Amino acid sequence: MKKIKIFLASSKELKLEREQMEIEIYRKCKSWFDREIFLHLDIWEDLSTRMSVTGSQSEYNKYVKDADLFVFLAFSKVGMYTAEEFENAFGQFHTTQKPFIFTYFKNSPDSEDESLIEFKKKLKDLKHFYSGFSDFNDLWNQFNKELDRLEADGFTENKRPEQKTGEKNITQNAEKVYNIDKIDTANFS
Repeated sequence: MKKIKIFLASSKELKLEREQMEIEIYRKCKSWFDREIFLHLDIWEDLSTRMSVTGSQSEYNKYVKDADLFVFLAFSKVGMYTAEEFENAFGQFHTTQKPFIFTYFKNSPDSEDESLIEFKKKLKDLKHFYSGFSDFNDLWNQFNKELDRLEADGFTENKRPEQKTGEKNITQNAEKVYNIDKIDTANFS
């Protein structure tokens, strides 16, 4: 069984999204059981709160650095711990090309906190395009597609499946369903 470790970083204000993400990830895990893929989710609520000589956050950062996927969620602000988790994930990614990093911003209120503005600027400077989401269904739809893409490539790279020149495929859940060049359209009218 292949274990894929996911670290989900966000502030307290997105508790509902974290809880829903946990439910959907484990549903996905059950559906991938026959493929021998186990999705292991770490969120800060599940980690130990015991005192650490180096601070609790440094213990959380160990999970971040050990993750295969790092998912960052933000809404009205970016808290200092969530920002630190991103920094650790990015540093690890820069060194090892893992974890794969995904950033999602819930469509924000009319005015944005300075921390959110600064973080979005940082992502722009890194030439990273973040994704917006309107509600949890939108967030899950986007992330679920990313999981399917990664699974199709064995969780080794984030790239589009190769396609023969001129071949046009219709896909569903990253699996080829039809080659539209080979569909007999004579019966369509």
